[in-house]
Amino acid sequence: MKIFKLTVLFIFLTTVSLTAQTQYRCMLQMNAYKGESAYVVVSLVNANNKYEKTLAVLGPDKKWYDSLTEWFKAQQVKPEKLDAITGASIKGGDRRITTFTIDDKLLNKGYKIRFESAVEDQKYFADDVIIPLTTEKLTEKADGKGYIKMVKLNKVQ
Repeated sequence: MKIFKLTVLFIFLTTVSLTAQTQYRCMLQMNAYKGESAYVVVSLVNANNKYEKTLAVLGPDKKWYDSLTEWFKAQQVKPEKLDAITGASIKGGDRRITTFTIDDKLLNKGYKIRFESAVEDQKYFADDVIIPLTTEKLTEKADGKGYIKMVKLNKVQ
């Protein structure tokens, strides 16, 4: 009986350590551009810049998702249920706070968080912001290259 209890405890502890996750609050500040509201998608990509998972989608209308080219291509291959992670699009100059969860086991393994952005009848930015999924860089302020002015992640306590 003692061996059985130890085995169950070992399996439990192993499972818990493999599935440890941390929730992050993401503050997104947009540049003061002119035009329609932006659609932004936040994705987890691996060390080879291949799409792994959608963390957040800012933009509710599916008919515009194809303007987020890289993410949309990945969704055609590996569709995800997005209901719980979608929200309103975001206007130039606005701020938005969203929350998402990241598996701790992916830290310091070459993964990145990619922010794609698109505005109707304007340029698309596949890599508006890239945040390396490292202990050091994950919570540093990251500047955007397009519609996004900056992104800042903080652990939710």
